[in-house]
Amino acid sequence: MHTLRKMALPGILLVGQILSPAPGGAGPDGAPDGAPRSLAPYFAPATADAARPDADGFLRRWLLLEPIPKPNRSNTVFTDSYVRAALKPESFPGLFTRVPRPGERVTVDDQQLQWHALDAGDFNVKLFRFAYGLGKPTYGVLFQAVTVVHAPREMRDVRMAVGSNSASMWWLDGAEAVILSGDRRMVMDDAVSRRLTLRKGPNVVRGAVINGPGMSDFCVRFIDGRGEPVRDLTLNLEPQQDR
Repeated sequence: MHTLRKMALPGILLVGQILSPAPGGAGPDGAPDGAPRSLAPYFAPATADAARPDADGFLRRWLLLEPIPKPNRSNTVFTDSYVRAALKPESFPGLFTRVPRPGERVTVDDQQLQWHALDAGDFNVKLFRFAYGLGKPTYGVLFQAVTVVHAPREMRDVRMAVGSNSASMWWLDGAEAVILSGDRRMVMDDAVSRRLTLRKGPNVVRGAVINGPGMSDFCVRFIDGRGEPVRDLTLNLEPQQDR
């Protein structure tokens, strides 16, 4: 079982700064400066086969949108009201109405961004590594994440358990489930939703994570009434399963 874990780097960097290179001129991913960047080993392309939650119930298959610039010099501004205003679906026309296709490009704030269908290498989805590996901005950014959870039957009284670095909001089939505000590090099950129902068949989970300085990542799973992970699910990103 996973124990409570926090990211090693606190959010103390200013927007626009980069991590200090490692000895020998290495960048944040340990590769020499100027070397080609890669999502490996943090991510692998999602396959055509359905995925399942890991042994502890964490959802690792996601559609991730390339980061949207949202400059903030500090994470202390992420109050409930700020997070709700910054991450509300109305701020992102078209992004909350359907499941995007892998590789699909969308325009946000006059920038063309691409959706990537990926399997995370660990229980926590490392958004900083996602952005860095693609050569995209890593600080002062906002991430969008979508996955489709297929339940073999109706599952009542489950809860969505989330951790994120830094603030985030999460929705199940369009209804708000969890909000995490403030300057926080990623801790599993840091916030837990009210009792929810997973309908038989596809259920769309959406998330938005905002961070100023420091690392960015998240983890999501469903737990039952006893706090045990729900593993009897499959993950499939097919867009015809929109909801």
